[in-house]
This record gives sequence, C-alpha cells and structure tokens, in this order.
Amino acid sequence: MEGDAVVPPPGARVAPAAARNRDPILAVLRRVLPETGVVLEVASGTGEHAIHMARALPGLVWRPSDPDPDARISIAAWRAEAGLSNLDEPMALDAASPTWPVTRADAVVSINMIHIAPWEAGLGLLAGAGRLLPPGGPLVLYGPFNVDGRFTAPSNAEFDASLKARDPRWGIRDVADVAAAAQAEGLVLAERIDMPANNMILVLRRTR
Repeated sequence: MEGDAVVPPPGARVAPAAARNRDPILAVLRRVLPETGVVLEVASGTGEHAIHMARALPGLVWRPSDPDPDARISIAAWRAEAGLSNLDEPMALDAASPTWPVTRADAVVSINMIHIAPWEAGLGLLAGAGRLLPPGGPLVLYGPFNVDGRFTAPSNAEFDASLKARDPRWGIRDVADVAAAAQAEGLVLAERIDMPANNMILVLRRTR
C-alpha cells in the first residue's frame, strides 16, 4: 500500500511518484481499457506501473517496453519477483522509430513520457498507436499538459523550465497540439481527465 517501505529486488529501480499516482491511474484504466486483450505500455520506466496494472487487471496481457537497457533490467527484476502470468518480458521499443517490434495491441498506455522526450518521440507514439490499434482502441497518456497554451499550475511552469534546462527538446505539451497531431494518425481525443498533482489523462481512440 502507499506509504509502505519499498524493498526492490536486485536490479530494480524505484520511482517514488509511482506509488502516489498508480491507483488514480488504475481507476481510469479500469474504465477505459478493454476487459481482455493486449496492452502495450510505451516507456515503462522502472516497471512499477506495469506490475501494479497487470496484477490489478488480470484479464489483460500487459506488454512493457522501454528504449533504455537499464530500465528493461529494472522491469525484468520487478517482473521476476511478481511472477505474474499476464505480464510479458520487457521489449526494446523506441517510440520515435517508424517500425516497432509489435504489430498489434488492443490498447496503448504511456505514463509520463511525452514531456520527458523530444516532440518527435511523442509524434512517433501517436503514429505507432495509429498503426497498432483496432478501431475504437484507446491510447492513454498520463502526465502534465498545458491547456490553450497555458500552464495549469505554477508548479507545472517550474517543472517545464527544469525539463528544458535538462534538454531544450523536452517540455510540457499542449492538449491541442497533441489532439491535432493525433488526428493526423487517425486518432481522436475522446476524454481529458483531470488527475491529482496537476496532471491529466488524455484518452485518444482510433477512428479508422
């Protein structure tokens, strides 16, 4: 439970935010994901979300991925400890690549990715989801977003500045820009859900 001490297995990483946001994210995923099928998680990071979601949603096969070898080691370590039959081995997947090592998914989930990556990676994520998803299939994005060109909180403005200081190609994206780029890939913004700590979930669905 939240607040409990986390003792990671050897090779695993811990992201403190994962324990805080996993249950609010799960509550939305229970509603917007299909009851069965394959969920591709893009940029799974430490793997803590993958473990939590796969355990809570046993009807779904959770397929984690990350371009970072160290992240995949962490995901594999958490997976080995959890022993979940519906959690796949982590894949090497670069969202910006025009080809992905997977040909279909019933849903795509990406948590805290597109602001900590070049915009090209966000565009690649939208393009990949457009290729993989069936009609009506969801792409679920979680993180901070701007609305109508404005930050939704002073803390988000500070966070954006810190991201750009690390890499000028990073930064909080605007909902309208994401929706417009998604439309070009056959995806429509179906829901915008306010989340704790000035974050949002965007649910995009494939229309064709």
